[in-house]
Amino acid sequence: MKAGNQATRQLNRAEVVDARFRQSLEALEAAPPERQSGGPFSDRDLLEMFDSQMLSRQIDHMARIKRLENKVFYTIGSSGHEGNALIGRLTRHTDPAFLHYRSGAFMAERYRKLPELDFLTDTCLSFAASSQDPASGGRHKVWGSKPLWVLPQTSTIASHLPKALGTALAIAQATRLGHELPIPEDSIAVCSFGDASVNHATAQAAFNSCAWTRHQGLPVPILFVCEDNGIGISVPTPAGWIAESMKARPGIEYRHADGLDLAAGYEAVADAVQFCRQRRRPVFLHLDTTRLMGHAGTDFEIEYRSPEELEAAEGSDPLVRSARRVVARGLMTPGEIRDRYDELGNLCLESADRADATPRLVSAESVMAPLAPVDREAVHARAADAATPDRRLESFGGEKALPERADRKHMAIQINRGLVDLMAQYPEALLFGEDVARKGGVYTVTKGLMKRFGRARVFNTLLDETTILGLAQGYANMGFLPIPEIQYLAYFHNACDQVRGEACSQQFFSNNQFANPMVIRVAALGYQKGFGGHFHNDNSIAALRDIPGLVVGCPSRGDDAVGMLRTMTALARESGRVSVFLEPIALYMAKDLFKPDDGGWCFSYPAPGEYLPLWDPRVYFSDAADLLIVTFGNGVPMALRVARKLQEAGKGAARVLDLRWIKPLNRQAVIEHAGDCARVLVVDEGRPDGGVGEGVIGALVESGLANRPIRRVTGRDCYIPLGAAANLVLPQEEEILTAATELLESG
Repeated sequence: MKAGNQATRQLNRAEVVDARFRQSLEALEAAPPERQSGGPFSDRDLLEMFDSQMLSRQIDHMARIKRLENKVFYTIGSSGHEGNALIGRLTRHTDPAFLHYRSGAFMAERYRKLPELDFLTDTCLSFAASSQDPASGGRHKVWGSKPLWVLPQTSTIASHLPKALGTALAIAQATRLGHELPIPEDSIAVCSFGDASVNHATAQAAFNSCAWTRHQGLPVPILFVCEDNGIGISVPTPAGWIAESMKARPGIEYRHADGLDLAAGYEAVADAVQFCRQRRRPVFLHLDTTRLMGHAGTDFEIEYRSPEELEAAEGSDPLVRSARRVVARGLMTPGEIRDRYDELGNLCLESADRADATPRLVSAESVMAPLAPVDREAVHARAADAATPDRRLESFGGEKALPERADRKHMAIQINRGLVDLMAQYPEALLFGEDVARKGGVYTVTKGLMKRFGRARVFNTLLDETTILGLAQGYANMGFLPIPEIQYLAYFHNACDQVRGEACSQQFFSNNQFANPMVIRVAALGYQKGFGGHFHNDNSIAALRDIPGLVVGCPSRGDDAVGMLRTMTALARESGRVSVFLEPIALYMAKDLFKPDDGGWCFSYPAPGEYLPLWDPRVYFSDAADLLIVTFGNGVPMALRVARKLQEAGKGAARVLDLRWIKPLNRQAVIEHAGDCARVLVVDEGRPDGGVGEGVIGALVESGLANRPIRRVTGRDCYIPLGAAANLVLPQEEEILTAATELLESG
């Protein structure tokens, strides 16, 4: 047995699979199958799907061969999953597709919908990381196509399921809102994944949200396709687990299909697609597959699968079964199949060589080009726009209710009015989250919006941040302008990858062909009184700062909040960007600045047309040059009070720089203002590691300004406790004053 294992270990399983397919053709020549006619599909259907299957298989072989020549950089293949050609055949090219990485045959079939496109060339360009790859521009091997509505993504587990669900809900909701979709109204969302991915938290979130929605009688036209090969990399899926766990799901129709045999699986797949499209209800299609040639080219399955298990998997090769069907119908002889198979193999190798000769991305600028597009002029022009006067009057309830005619107000009221303006200006805007509708949010910031704009545009979601952000992506895919709310910053961390790995990566990995424009509102930061603890007083923005392409803004006053919302919304609409709007909870109701009842932190509502220019900070006491205090959010009013105390005590004049935009950090503004001042104090309520203050200090040091006294005041490296104890770990005004005084006295 030991010697046998060693022999098996040395076998190239790709060669074994290829040899077995060829041997099956020899067997068909020696003992032709009984002649068959008819069946669930036409001869053309069978021949074309079989051709797609063979092409997909030969692409896998090509990838392994050309990887050894350093011409291909991806070897996760579709071998054993070629039955997904059925899904590609029976869905439309206008059905948005979010695909598992083993989708070669699906893609070959979808390409048939638009014959002017070249599946093999496009695929080889992607494998070669060519800058001419039409899907990602050479940034990753992804299945994707703008004209075929396959949204490129890099989800290797199940993180694409929430946005697929969101897309299905957006398709359904568009009709109720009179929103014009970019696809036919009876489209469905198609989402494929492996059996191991069913266990992932994001998959469970999507299934639960889907069932929750159906429980309320709402349409959800989504086809979940679980391609079950019985193993996740090296971990077997328990027999019967997928069927038992999904059959019991309320509201989701469970269907099973044989993905190893085109003829056996065709009617079940066709029925699942038709049910989903006509009934507008979710379907979980459980498709039997097998995995051939390992997880990827570098995967030695013999390390964790017995020879008997490998041989059993290889014995259920779907190409062998398709070949038998084709021969039995008299459509091709075994020899003709062998010739076509070899022809496709040669075409794949030749196409790979041509792709290898095409240009690659050769500069950081070219790599990053689609990551964070911004047309400042267009964004500012849109931000300066507003709803028509009649629409504003209708939305606010008359001339006297227009916010620019009202007295100065605090931030919570200003944000509420700003959202009314945006909802009036953008009929495609949707506002949703936990408790935002009838209740108006925990802090009543969205109070009255549902009544003004209706339940279809302002609505509550279930309590799951992954779902909220998945919905936002789906709505964005269908031309809506989502404004989701995450109730507290601490809750965002549960669902961070929906922004990092999905929403913000969409423009990058699709070469800016697809985008997820949205403005994510988050109640955030510390110093909240009355109740709190680290779930409600959370100032950890390190995870946000690390997300490529994300825009993060944090206003400290109400008028800036309105202006920033206008600019972020314009940025989403004009440049497709994802923004996070951090709303400092402790400043929602703040009215005073220097003393009780002075109204110093209430401001007039910005008139229509006024906005916050991208990346511009706000500067207080711009002539002061003794000390620069750099801060944001809750730090701003504290810094202003410290500056006044310093002036009154004759200690010196302090300039205060409110960053407002904290990602991307306006390093140039920091450098310019620091260059004007003799000393710099950075106030960051976050923890010492990963906070905005680190970025500010880095900018100063790298620009050569470390030749002046610089200090940083931050929170402690600690969770924020409940009640007054929070003040022991958050920066306090006296602490800032002491640091500023010591800097000024340092000479």
